[in-house]
Amino acid sequence: MPTATKARPAPHPAPPPAHPAPPAASPAARAAARLAPFAPLLPAVAVVLLLCAPVSDEGSPGSRVTLADAASGVLVVHCAVRLLRDRRRPLSRLAVLLIAAPAVAFAVATATSWDPAASLPGFVRYLQIFVLVPAAVLLLLRDRADFRVLAGAVLCVAVVQGGVGVHQYLTGTGASYQGQDIRAVGTFGPLDVMGMSTVVAYGIVIALAAGLAPPAGSPRWLRPAALGSAAALLVPLALSFSRGAWIATAAAVLAVLLLAGLRLALGALALLTAAAVVLVGGVGVGSEQIGQRLGSITQVTAAPDQSVTDRYTMWAAATAMWRDSPATGVGLKGFPAHRDGHASLALSSGSDTAGAGRGFHREPLLSPHNMYLLVLSEQGLIGLTALAGGWLALLACALRRLRAGTRGGLPADCGLIAAGLLVWQLVDFVYADIGGPSTVLTAVMIGLAAWWGLHPQTRPGSGAAAR
Repeated sequence: MPTATKARPAPHPAPPPAHPAPPAASPAARAAARLAPFAPLLPAVAVVLLLCAPVSDEGSPGSRVTLADAASGVLVVHCAVRLLRDRRRPLSRLAVLLIAAPAVAFAVATATSWDPAASLPGFVRYLQIFVLVPAAVLLLLRDRADFRVLAGAVLCVAVVQGGVGVHQYLTGTGASYQGQDIRAVGTFGPLDVMGMSTVVAYGIVIALAAGLAPPAGSPRWLRPAALGSAAALLVPLALSFSRGAWIATAAAVLAVLLLAGLRLALGALALLTAAAVVLVGGVGVGSEQIGQRLGSITQVTAAPDQSVTDRYTMWAAATAMWRDSPATGVGLKGFPAHRDGHASLALSSGSDTAGAGRGFHREPLLSPHNMYLLVLSEQGLIGLTALAGGWLALLACALRRLRAGTRGGLPADCGLIAAGLLVWQLVDFVYADIGGPSTVLTAVMIGLAAWWGLHPQTRPGSGAAAR
């Protein structure tokens, strides 16, 4: 009989070939993935960061178009494209009213101007600074994370400009002040001596608010780093010798401290005071010139310097222009043409500028260095009511939402920043007006404050508000 053979066990099927492990992402790819959610915000961040680019000396400060100005145009177009693509209506009626009212006032002042053609560039500039760019920032910001990114960019620019300003003072390469090239002006040059002080002051307000009310879940080092940055930025602010910026910063810091609470306010105030004493008084950084500059603030009638005389003379001239055209003013960009017909003989022919890589020039005085009087003289009561009234309404909305958010247990850093920036701007406009490369940053700051005060996603209890 044939012998039965044992059946061989069926071989196990070979396992399917394993998929090769994906290659590890490069650091650049990981960084790009982390930054991808903030891509819609890049045009606004670019406007802020491009303020570090050196400014050309050609032309007057009000007539130059800088890289930041060009980026602000891209920002507005980018926002318009997104709105058309999404087909959404994200603004409340109050927001539309506050944004549209100044635009209507600008149009009325231009149409009724003594020279409408000459007022047209002013109409475009005012529309850019007070309507288009703030509205674009308001519409592009989605939540508090976006707000903090943009505010952080402003703080970075403040640190860079402040560092350049301190270097200018120490090396004698700044703008001319009392015969010495020691005035800190950053990259803005001697034609925009208020530029660096404005950026640095914004940085102080942002850093102080972030240190007093750091976001939930933030690292422990954020509070001391923010408060330390605010204290360090006091040095370039002092070396700017800008009296208006000093007064506005003092008012904004006091407002932020009071809104943050008494206990935090006392501790932060002690830190800032100690830093000021050590860095300015103890080390002697510009102490003599700063003391003289502080003393000149009160010298209005008793031997004031020529800059104070010029300022009050131009204020009187602006008031006289308004009396001639109380409703609509003399028209945008009309102050220089009507200045000599309303100013007294005490007004000098211009201000001397030199240093920071630029030779001696005598610049004409083309504005009253008071935003409220400039608007009143060029746009009348209609323009002043629409513009300044909108700013006050925006401050009221920001304070109301800050109070409501604090009661709801939400992080208060964004609200403190918005309120502090508005207070700073409203006080600074008593001693300054728009003009120069740093003006576009004013528009971004108004947009930040408008997002906090007017955007519906900042309501307490909403998901976006809690982030």
